[in-house]
Formats: sequence, C-alpha cells, structure tokens
Amino acid sequence: MIGSMELFIILVPAAIMLIFWIWMLIDCLKRDDDYFAIGGKYAKLIWVVVIIFAHIIGAFLYFFLIKERSRK
Repeated sequence: MIGSMELFIILVPAAIMLIFWIWMLIDCLKRDDDYFAIGGKYAKLIWVVVIIFAHIIGAFLYFFLIKERSRK
C-alpha cells in the first residue's frame, strides 16, 4: 500500500517536471525563428517535436541548447 508520504515524494517531482516541460514547450512555440541558429526554416518544428516526444529530456535539451544560449 502506498502511503501519503510516498505519494507526495512521487507526485511533487512529477508535477515539477510537467510544469518545466510545459514551460519549455510554450517558450519554443512563442520564440521567433531567428533564435534557432541551426536547422533552417523547420528548426522550430523540429524542436517542438523533440520536446513533445522526448518529454523531459527534450525539454532539458531545449533549455540548455536554445533558451540559455539566447541569454548571452
């Protein structure tokens, strides 16, 4: 039987990862095509597909390769 503490330990990180994933997907969809240096005119579409199908790994890739680079 799963207790409330175990459920809390499972659901809180899962909720945080889901929120991060949604944040990266929205950021990708709102970002202009100029921010995607490589990939041509389909770069944005490719990143959306990566984020959707790779879920949290795709979101982290997008965060470190696109979002953090655009700050510089």
